[in-house]
Amino acid sequence: MKRRTVRVRLTALYSGLSLLTSVAVLVVTNLLLKLKLEKRFTNYRLDLSGGAGAPSGVPTGGQGSAVPSGGGDIGYLPDTVLGYQWNIAGVTIIVLTIVTVVVGWWLAGRVLRPVHRITETARRLSLSNLNERIALAGPRDELTELADTFDSMLERLERSVDSQRRFIANASHELRTPLAIQRTALEVGLADPSPARLAQVRVQLLEINRRSERLVGSLLVLAQGENGLESTERVDLADLVRQTVAETPAGNVRVRPDLQPAAIDGDPVLLHRLVANLLDNAIRYNTADGFVDVRLTRTARLTVRNSGLQVPESRLGEMFEPFRRLDTPRTGSADGVGLGLSIVAAIANAHDAELTGLPNPGGGLELTVQFRAR
Repeated sequence: MKRRTVRVRLTALYSGLSLLTSVAVLVVTNLLLKLKLEKRFTNYRLDLSGGAGAPSGVPTGGQGSAVPSGGGDIGYLPDTVLGYQWNIAGVTIIVLTIVTVVVGWWLAGRVLRPVHRITETARRLSLSNLNERIALAGPRDELTELADTFDSMLERLERSVDSQRRFIANASHELRTPLAIQRTALEVGLADPSPARLAQVRVQLLEINRRSERLVGSLLVLAQGENGLESTERVDLADLVRQTVAETPAGNVRVRPDLQPAAIDGDPVLLHRLVANLLDNAIRYNTADGFVDVRLTRTARLTVRNSGLQVPESRLGEMFEPFRRLDTPRTGSADGVGLGLSIVAAIANAHDAELTGLPNPGGGLELTVQFRAR
């Protein structure tokens, strides 16, 4: 059985409402006319029988007589007029039925034309042409609003797919590099299997394995942060930051905490990783004898500010993308995988927090995470 389309239902609705209104008007008009005629001719008969003459407006047969010249009774006129009126009403209803169906079908098609355009665009979409947009023109109404919403969704989807493609490509490169180094180390070490050479290869392989483990662990945390929170609990943010500062090795960099009481609802493990990554990034990208200021306000606003070389403001957006590293000297180890701040951004987004970054005038960065205090 063929399903009824929206156009058919709209046509039936338009036609039904129009016909119902028209029929109601015609029926009410005919009924009122019938009552008026019956009342008028009833009064006429009463006046005629009383000798008062015909009422004003009633045709006469001559010499003031209130009957036709042939002497016949005109009492049949109401039925004749009403019969004619009902015939005209029936023809009018038939014509209106045809007209309203045709006009309703045309009007429904015109109204649904933007919807068909949206449907056709959605059918054509694939991962290879996400740049296509509906770009519906016309007056601002619900349909243009729907098309604009669909275009905005396509834009976000295109950005997400592009980001995933870059992430997969970068992750593949990052995972392939240590494997290639391991293979080279094994080939060279086995070519000259002396005790000293094997010891050197063992140390090299352990270091490569440690970096690979860190990379895989970071990827898992990033995926967990992007998937959102499964459960939350009350977290004393000041205590968590204080503990993380105490656990993070700072080397020659001075870490200066300024913490006020603040509590939020969140995942303590992910929040610990967020703070640890912020501190690690601030210490790693710093100068000798530099500083890191860690400030927490009562409104759950966490700010990590460090010294360092000047960071171009145009490159701030790159810092929160996976596997992006700024070409600046590091005071710490050089084995970062480029996921630190992207993990921070994912965890902040999972906690519905706002992450912003600003370059310091004298060099370094100021990264701020605004949580929702409870």
